[in-house]
Amino acid sequence: MPAEAFKALDVSDEVLKALDRMGIKNPTDIQTQTIPVMMAGRDIIGIAPTGTGKTIAFGIPMLEYISLKETRVQEVVLAPTRELAMQIVQELTELARFIPQINIAALYGGQPIARQLNQLKRKPQIVVATPGRMLDMASRGHVSLHHVHTLVIDEADEMLNMGFVKDVTRIIELAPPNRQLVMFSATTNRDVMTISWKYQNEPVEITVEATKENRPQIAQHTLMIPRDKKQEALEYLLDSDEFDRVMVFVNTKFMAQRLSDRLVKEGYGAQALHGDIRQSQRTRVMGDFKRGKFPILVATDVAARGIDVDDVEVVINYDLPNENEYYLHRIGRTGRARKHGVSFTMMTFQESVRMDEILRYMKTKPTPLHFDAQGILRREDEEAFFESI
Repeated sequence: MPAEAFKALDVSDEVLKALDRMGIKNPTDIQTQTIPVMMAGRDIIGIAPTGTGKTIAFGIPMLEYISLKETRVQEVVLAPTRELAMQIVQELTELARFIPQINIAALYGGQPIARQLNQLKRKPQIVVATPGRMLDMASRGHVSLHHVHTLVIDEADEMLNMGFVKDVTRIIELAPPNRQLVMFSATTNRDVMTISWKYQNEPVEITVEATKENRPQIAQHTLMIPRDKKQEALEYLLDSDEFDRVMVFVNTKFMAQRLSDRLVKEGYGAQALHGDIRQSQRTRVMGDFKRGKFPILVATDVAARGIDVDDVEVVINYDLPNENEYYLHRIGRTGRARKHGVSFTMMTFQESVRMDEILRYMKTKPTPLHFDAQGILRREDEEAFFESI
């Protein structure tokens, strides 16, 4: 069974059994601080690094005080992307494995409404949704938020940055004014604080700083490379034969598909993940990547927060991210579950000033690697490269 620390948080035997089956023995910092406060019914604004166990932190209290006799929606989780919504549903389902009366519905775009209506007909107590699909379902009268006890907004900073401010506020206003409102975010911004000020009642602020224990162990490298030599440099890294699972990040849907197609043409096992791909195909691609059916996933930032794969060995920033926060979200896909990870960020000379800005934000200093005119890693950098991987 899980350690006494979870029992001390007044977690039920059913949930303890599920945690044991999931291999979770001890609560993380965010879980230790959040669970008792949330179970006491307080509003929360939680700031914590990615990968610190926020879903378990809000999932346990939701399961503990849910009414199994009630057939109306009691708990709602909003997520910015379909991928993250699916990931939350999967984790909550595992957490509720030994509470058979619990029903969880997932509502997100890109999936037929009829399929989601079937989920709602089963009278779920918990609904996990993206804002647009939730509002659509509510406006059609398919789901009511009038009896919601707890509303969780996950990745609030990302959701509001994506332009969902009006949707989120409308959803909050559809719920009872005395509902519990819990927000989790990797960073704070003006919109997050405005929502908190307007809709939360004396929220408890929980901040978990990245520490040696919860910060991903990632060896970071930068590569100064001309734009027309990027693919050669990428293939050099891939040909090191050190990586079985790789994520390559680009900034546009066009580039994701183009680079993926180029890699396939060169004989690499690669697939693309971006916003123009149908939801059913995105789900299949993610499932195949998790199961190791292909080694290289080329993705836009739409996938940066929705991917729950513990053994991504390396992240390669083929394009420099547009936002400082995206650098952290991208490289945070590796070094998970306390494993060692590696990241490489390609940049042109003109982009070096932008990279300096990102590094000041990150308060980190990657190891620079250099390629010679033939596209080969300089001899003096080879040792640092192979030591880090």
